[in-house]
Amino acid sequence: MKLTINGETTEITMAETLSELLEELQIVSGRVAVEVNQSVIRKAEFGTFRLHDGDTVEIVNFVGGG
Repeated sequence: MKLTINGETTEITMAETLSELLEELQIVSGRVAVEVNQSVIRKAEFGTFRLHDGDTVEIVNFVGGG
């Protein structure tokens, strides 16, 4: 399936859900916000939110600092 992830078209082979996508990309889901097709997805929905060919995904990592 082809997804646009943070502005880059990417071919994803295994992931069907948002959780699986983050795992495939080796991103820890604890400190990220994810938007799919301009809608923010709640962390509680990552495991059940199904991705579709052509979706646009934005993943933002939170960085602490002081």
